[in-house]
Amino acid sequence: MEADSAETGLTLWQQMQFDVVLLDFCLPEMSGFEFFQLLASQTVNNRPCVIMLTGHGDEVLAVQAMKLGVQDYLVKNNLKSDVLQLAVRNAIKQSHLQAQLNKTLERQRLIATTALRIRKSLDLKQILSTAVAEVQQLLRCSVAVYQFAPDFSVDNITNLIAASRESTISHAELFGSCYQVDTQNNHHHWQCRGAISNIYAAGMKHPYDLVQKNGKTQANLVIPINLSHDSKLWGLLVAHHHEEERLWQPDEVEILSEVSVQLAIAIQQAELLAQTQASLIKEKQLNNFKSQFITTVSHEYRTPLASVLAAASTLHKHGDKLDILKQQRFLEMIEQKARHLSKLVDDMLLVNQIELDKTKFKPAPLDLMHFFSDLMEQQRLVVTDAHELIFKVTGNAHLFWGDKGLLRQIFTNLVSNAIKYSPDGGNIEFHLIDKETEIIFHVKDEGIGIPPRELDNLFQSFSRASNVDTIPGTGIGLFIAKACVELHEGSITLDSHVEQGTVVTVCLPKRRN
Repeated sequence: MEADSAETGLTLWQQMQFDVVLLDFCLPEMSGFEFFQLLASQTVNNRPCVIMLTGHGDEVLAVQAMKLGVQDYLVKNNLKSDVLQLAVRNAIKQSHLQAQLNKTLERQRLIATTALRIRKSLDLKQILSTAVAEVQQLLRCSVAVYQFAPDFSVDNITNLIAASRESTISHAELFGSCYQVDTQNNHHHWQCRGAISNIYAAGMKHPYDLVQKNGKTQANLVIPINLSHDSKLWGLLVAHHHEEERLWQPDEVEILSEVSVQLAIAIQQAELLAQTQASLIKEKQLNNFKSQFITTVSHEYRTPLASVLAAASTLHKHGDKLDILKQQRFLEMIEQKARHLSKLVDDMLLVNQIELDKTKFKPAPLDLMHFFSDLMEQQRLVVTDAHELIFKVTGNAHLFWGDKGLLRQIFTNLVSNAIKYSPDGGNIEFHLIDKETEIIFHVKDEGIGIPPRELDNLFQSFSRASNVDTIPGTGIGLFIAKACVELHEGSITLDSHVEQGTVVTVCLPKRRN
């Protein structure tokens, strides 16, 4: 194309796209420099590729032209075609290289800015929301972040944890872009197909989508999010386009890949902070436990020890003056208090193991009906006449797979609590029920009951109801029982009213997950 005036040349430049412009320095309306500056002002991203022609070789003009951004400067006198061809070829090549450089610099700037915004927060939810918003703005498409489930099961492989409002990608479409390669020794390996311009042309159509509001996804760009510290595949960063197929450009793939790296770093930092905070909370809880432990032990030991010391002192000083019955009574009291103190130590040690998550589950086949019946008979040997222990069974509760020691802890703590907090006596009922998939038992008393607002708090260690008055206790019985129930993957609940008694219900599954 050729223009005989600056105005015509500007019009052509605006209407068409040119690889190179041969610009004469001497134009009718303006100089070549002025025309070049007009071209440059109308070019948004890259400078125009211009070779300036002049009738005279002037070094000053040549230097000035190069400073303005002209690619080359040629003298028209004796200009040969091969020289012009070489100059044009070099100018176009240089222009393309400059455009690529500008594109790379701009991409690096965008990635750096995006990384800075993503890593500005240490809150995981905020990090992911920022990443989605930034990528959506960069690529002009919908964005979602998926986190893989811990077990990598196909039915629950991903958890959508952040997405732009227009995000409509389905699990079927996602798996079309990212699929499992091999599974060995519980290690899951995944490959991403990366960019797919038309998922339906690729044979990935599926009858269900997660969200159907804006239609189906047409093109996916899927990038894995790998945590570098343990090479863990954390999740996927997914860009998807709706209305039409989209040919993902290499620089778009590069941008999303770089963002996934920065996102992985931010996720690691957020997880590390969460772990640190959890450790601090755990440490604080342990310190509180130690303090409460010392307070409880000192309080609970003082009275029994005083009784033991008094009885021992009496026997030492006046034993020869006491008849056999009184001596036997003192010895039985010492033995009883010693057993009480021994059980208190065992309970405290068990609580400590529970707090440190060191309690082990050792299941074995049990005949529950005989097991609980024997425990009830042991309780009858030590309970007073004011209490009547009732043992009921519904169904055939014989074979059960459970931990004998933990089940004994559950029974002993619940039944002893029922006896202790029924100071006026009454019935203590243990009802064992056999169901198809679970074992249920109720421990019911007619004691002082529990204020309703305090029911949930009583499962915490060293927690007691406000109406226990002078009834001795450590506040760890229900805590131990709940921990033992949870190790069986069961549940425990309280139903109580003040002065109307309490019912504790335990449900234990016959098969643990």
